[in-house]
Amino acid sequence: MKELFKLKKYLARYKWALAAGFVSLIAVDLLQLLIPQVVRRAVDDLALGAVDPKRLILYGTWCAGIALSIGVGRFFWRYFLIGTARKVEQKLRDEFFSHLCTLDFAYFDNTKTGDLMAHATNDINAVRMALGFGSVILTDIVVLGLASLFLMFSLSLHLALYALIPLPFLSLIVALFGRIIRRRFEAVQKSFSELTETVRENISGIKVVKLFVQEHSENFRFDATSRDYLDKNMKLVWVWGAFFPLITLVASFSQGIALWWGGRLAVSGRISLGDFVAFMAYLGILIWPMIAIGRAIDIFQRGAASQGRLNRILETRPQIKDLPGAVKLGTAKGGLGVKGLTYYHQDQSRPALQDISFELKDRKMLGITGTIGSGKSTLAHLLMRLYDYQQGQIALDGREISDYTVDSLREQFAFVPQDSFLFSDSIEENISFGRWPLPEPGELERVARLAAVHQEILGLPKGYKTVIGERGVTLSGGQKQRLALARALLLDRPLLILDDALSAVDADTERRILDSLRSELEQRTSIVISHRIFAIRDADLILVMDQSRIVEQGRHQELLARQGKYYEMHQLQQLERELEKA
Repeated sequence: MKELFKLKKYLARYKWALAAGFVSLIAVDLLQLLIPQVVRRAVDDLALGAVDPKRLILYGTWCAGIALSIGVGRFFWRYFLIGTARKVEQKLRDEFFSHLCTLDFAYFDNTKTGDLMAHATNDINAVRMALGFGSVILTDIVVLGLASLFLMFSLSLHLALYALIPLPFLSLIVALFGRIIRRRFEAVQKSFSELTETVRENISGIKVVKLFVQEHSENFRFDATSRDYLDKNMKLVWVWGAFFPLITLVASFSQGIALWWGGRLAVSGRISLGDFVAFMAYLGILIWPMIAIGRAIDIFQRGAASQGRLNRILETRPQIKDLPGAVKLGTAKGGLGVKGLTYYHQDQSRPALQDISFELKDRKMLGITGTIGSGKSTLAHLLMRLYDYQQGQIALDGREISDYTVDSLREQFAFVPQDSFLFSDSIEENISFGRWPLPEPGELERVARLAAVHQEILGLPKGYKTVIGERGVTLSGGQKQRLALARALLLDRPLLILDDALSAVDADTERRILDSLRSELEQRTSIVISHRIFAIRDADLILVMDQSRIVEQGRHQELLARQGKYYEMHQLQQLERELEKA
């Protein structure tokens, strides 16, 4: 249960609400113990014939008053305890999301989205149940259990000892089943993560599934995952199904023994009839804490298992962080210097980049081309310190990028990836993402025109107010890329990186867009990654990459004159264009 102690920082915020809740709950428990005393007196008076209608009315009034007080108390403990559990749930979910935002790209490269979704839903719900109803049940076990035992012993020591003979068996059952429940619940949560990931993948990729006519195959895969989740749940249900009846059986043995021995004591006159009735009532009250032990074990084991899963994420620290003495970068000029850069992806023996070196002055254009998988995008990521490299140096304005704070460094870049992500909001909100204060309509139109998407936006039902669906599902690939380009231009940052950002548009459209961007590119340091030679031919420096290395670098005409890799790519693309025209 030590995992749940991590929540004490949240609980401290609501200590007065928790105190009020526990006071109300304890008061309710104690009030429940008064009713058997009232009944005991009434039964004894009736047995002695020393009762009149007025006294019976008095006993009834006491019971009604106690019941009313119990009802009021239950409202308050539910409001304070269950309400506080809900508030802690919200705080925990906020911290979980905020913490995810601090983690590195590498963490998300190796973590399934379905796992994170399961943590944010099922696991946090299980923790809430442990804090809310789990705390209530635990209090009932302690207060009702101990108080009932005390009152039972005060009524008859011998009868109480006989009635509690089955209790050691209860301890054995709880110890055995508690460990099993936790292990099986962890297996259920892991299976739920896999199920969530399968659903997410298929919903996100439903078009691909349909285009490849894989509905039946994916249904089969989902059915297998769903059956595994069912099997894990049924194993937990089997344990749970055996756990409760065993506890109830122990409680029933206690009642049977008490009825047999207590009846003999009452008949022999060693205890009064009222004492016997009150004893049986307290034993009945004690049965709930006895049964609740099983429920508490289940809730707390689930909560502890879930909090343990959450703790493993919350205790994960980003590897990329501000170094001691890091300075905040204002507005960069944009000069880049890379020397001897070598980078390995996590758990990879082959370098993704090896011995990369180049110099780029501020407000100049760098073009990067090369074979697929040669490290072009990885280089762009390293410039923004999305990953940390193992060897070499990257300098911005003559200073190592790790000397700057991470946020201030990344605020210098506007980045347009090949796989553009759009939110399920309006076009206006997507273009404005990351911009504060919000832009004027004229600014939106200006960047949309530069990205050659303005006229297409006007053709949509609500123009810039049109909601584009999840990940821009209603738009074409080219439209999504151009909206992402407009978003980057609106940020107006000193460095602009276009990572195959127009690969989904045709060559003529890309040429028109790049021509219209010429003045924008001249005002900042720009890095254009593309397989199309014409997209980078005007760059001040071109890098040609192959197998994680720079195999050539220079200007367009220089590289053509060498008749190397760049020349071969140029000639091949020239031939392709001539064939297209023919």
